[in-house]
Amino acid sequence: MAGAPQAVASVDLNRYMGRWYEIAKIPNRFQKKCAGGTTAEYQLRADGTVLVVNSCLDHKGKSMVAEGIAKVTDPVTHAKLKVSFVRLLGMNLFWGDYWIVGLDREYQYAIVGVPSRKYGWILSRRPELSNEQWLDVKGILRSQGYNLGDFERTRHSPGQ
Repeated sequence: MAGAPQAVASVDLNRYMGRWYEIAKIPNRFQKKCAGGTTAEYQLRADGTVLVVNSCLDHKGKSMVAEGIAKVTDPVTHAKLKVSFVRLLGMNLFWGDYWIVGLDREYQYAIVGVPSRKYGWILSRRPELSNEQWLDVKGILRSQGYNLGDFERTRHSPGQ
C-alpha cells in the first residue's frame, strides 16, 4: 500500500491516559527481552507532554521498566506524537513516531503505528480483546496497510 497509514481524526488525550495492555506487536529490537505481561502507562503532565512508563516481564519473570516522554506533534488531532526513552544530560534524544492509527470510540483499544509500518502495537484496557474487538482491529490493520502476519500476540498472566 502506498503512503503512510492515516492517524485517527481526533484523540482526547485525557481519555487516552492510563494503563494499556499490549495485546500484540510487530517484534522489535527494543522489546526483545520482553517475554510477556507488557503494559504502557500514560500520564499527561502540566506542560502538555506525556509521561510514558512501559513495563514487561523478561524470560525469568523479572520486571523490566522503561520510562520516557512523549510530545504531541499534531496539535489539531493529538493523534501523532513523538516519544523518547533516551535521556542524556537533561535532554531527550532519539525521538520516534507514535501514531494512533486506530482507536475504539470508548477508548477500550488502540492501534499504534509508524509511517513506515515497521513497528506496530495493539493496545487494550484489558489483557484480552473480545472476538468483536479482534474483528474490528484486524479490519483497521488491513485498511491501514499492515500485514496481520507481522504481529505476534503478547502473553499475559491470569489476573493481570
